[in-house]
Amino acid sequence: MIGRRNTPARPHFFPAGCDAIAKRRHPRIGEGGSGRTPSQRRIFFSLAIFAACFSLIGARLVDLAIVGSDGEGQIVATSKAGPVHRPDIVDRNGEVMATDIATASLFADARYVIDPAEAARLISGVLPDLNVNDVEEKLSSGRAFIWLKRDLTPKQQYGVHYLGLPGLDFRNEQKRVYPNGKTGSNVLGMVDIDNRGIAGIERYMDRNLGHADELAAPKFDRNTTVMLSIDLHVQHALRDELEKALEEFRALAAVGIVMDVHTGEVVAMTSLPDFDPNDPMTVPENARFNRATLGVYEMGSVFKAVTLAAAIDSGKVPLDAKFDATKPLRVARFTIHDYHAENRVLNVPEIFIHSSNIGTAKIALQLGGEEHRDYLRRFGLLERVDIELPESGTPLVPARWTELANITTSYGHGIAVTPLQVVS
Repeated sequence: MIGRRNTPARPHFFPAGCDAIAKRRHPRIGEGGSGRTPSQRRIFFSLAIFAACFSLIGARLVDLAIVGSDGEGQIVATSKAGPVHRPDIVDRNGEVMATDIATASLFADARYVIDPAEAARLISGVLPDLNVNDVEEKLSSGRAFIWLKRDLTPKQQYGVHYLGLPGLDFRNEQKRVYPNGKTGSNVLGMVDIDNRGIAGIERYMDRNLGHADELAAPKFDRNTTVMLSIDLHVQHALRDELEKALEEFRALAAVGIVMDVHTGEVVAMTSLPDFDPNDPMTVPENARFNRATLGVYEMGSVFKAVTLAAAIDSGKVPLDAKFDATKPLRVARFTIHDYHAENRVLNVPEIFIHSSNIGTAKIALQLGGEEHRDYLRRFGLLERVDIELPESGTPLVPARWTELANITTSYGHGIAVTPLQVVS
């Protein structure tokens, strides 16, 4: 410990400087004396008292160091616990996305702090971001283990060490660092102050680092490197374009996904606003929300491609089939209009090109509600996507698949899914 008294060495029976007394030749019976003299007995008695006192003091110090005043072994258990080391995360080309660096954290044993007020003043001088009153309160608590500051820089550690205050010590730890800042933050996630994953791939890794029986999931080794399908160059480009669009259209949020359609690998994925995982304590909830995998939205006309593909694949609607889009479609008490009405008969390609709600609704009716729903299920749009990220949203689907639900779903209303579901 910094400035703390060293554990006393093994007590000697005689205090230092008394060797000559201990080794002096005592008179033997018949040599003019009968046993110890009164002065010798007084010396012997004094030495015995000193030895007993030192033994009691040494035993108490050992007890405090190992067990602590509350009997829970806080100092030893906490200060000697090994740092949590995480595997590096790299992109598909081996570029580092997350890694660990060695750092130190400052803690105190308040029982050995001589002057809490003075110690707090000196510590705050080296670590100005600490509140001197808070530090004094902690140092006055008498507790065996108190965190004062985590993740010190080498300069800060040296400054505290130089103070030489009793009761202070450091714990070697690992700090997670993300060299690319915000880029890929919603994919990577982040860790807490103890270097444990709380979101994204970091959280997924923790689940597998600690549990070998995760369903169909690889068991990561702490010394391996975890490679993602992400390409950092594509990730940077996607984020830059989304930021421009966000500013140009004054949008509240934006999502972008680049996927290899042949393998299903996600090459890039961005959800804005995002965050800097290097500073997890300041991340707002809005930025933590991964809209690409967790947010569910009514996709609108994007769903028309799904409806037409299902209808054509079923064989019930040929490409040259024609549908009357000259007037709005009445269903129960609802009326369906075309935003850019052509007011004429349209074939299937024209319905798609002109994004006709009326034509798409009639295609859905010809396909049939049950078969339409079955295609959506086969496309994976009715269930939660099974991905590595813990943040995966559950789609909102109609409770009853009525005629109206069949029609509105055909053009992306009445059903809400995640952007990743649409891409996949």
